[in-house]
Amino acid sequence: MATAMSKTFVGLQKAGVSVRGTRQVSRAAVEWYGPNRAKWLGPFSDGDTPDYLTGEFPGDYGWDTAGLSSDPETFARNRELELIHARWAMLGVVGCLTPEALERYAGLEFGEAVWFKAGSQIFADGGLDYLGNPNLVHAQSILAIVFIQVALMGGAEAFRVSGGPLGEGLDKLYPGEAFDPMGMADDPDTFAELKVKEIKNGRLAMFAMFGFFVQSIQTGKGPVACWAEHIADPFSNNGFVYATKYQF
Repeated sequence: MATAMSKTFVGLQKAGVSVRGTRQVSRAAVEWYGPNRAKWLGPFSDGDTPDYLTGEFPGDYGWDTAGLSSDPETFARNRELELIHARWAMLGVVGCLTPEALERYAGLEFGEAVWFKAGSQIFADGGLDYLGNPNLVHAQSILAIVFIQVALMGGAEAFRVSGGPLGEGLDKLYPGEAFDPMGMADDPDTFAELKVKEIKNGRLAMFAMFGFFVQSIQTGKGPVACWAEHIADPFSNNGFVYATKYQF
């Protein structure tokens, strides 16, 4: 679909027909798909884009210096891995930031709001209360949590790959139908743009999660606390200051 769209708009441009008067989503499709899409080196990308990166898929900036996706099957597998990790990372970033921000700035009590410490509450005598409220979800058994999580996540992944009660023969990466109850992807042009937005935000979220990991190991604090300290004194609280504390 994306390839056909890009060819259509490239053909219009070659024929001298301006596409600036079309809808914004159509202009975005031209910008992010096909041979005239934005590339990782900008105007210096000519000759540096591998032949197998044609701009057919969302998020293709023509960058694969290591040739990791030169094989079509490997390329398809890498796309699937990236997209699934990107979606989990976006959920993870929200989950890491929200409790700590609410406790710090809204005065809500969670017991332990920092993301890498919150799970330890399940081993306390009172167990773990979701959002600090025992009336929502009260958990006291780590074995029960593991079982429920494996069942739910495993079932969702199995349905995604093999189909299930929400539909058969659906696309593994973009199933649609029951997974798109608001019909946000009904329009092909809008769908093409949403896929680009999703992968761009997902890549940013994966970098953010990696930053949270390193940050927690180095400082022992959550991302909101580190951000607040950096804003208060950016010259004394930044990554470079911590990096120069190592002894060699």
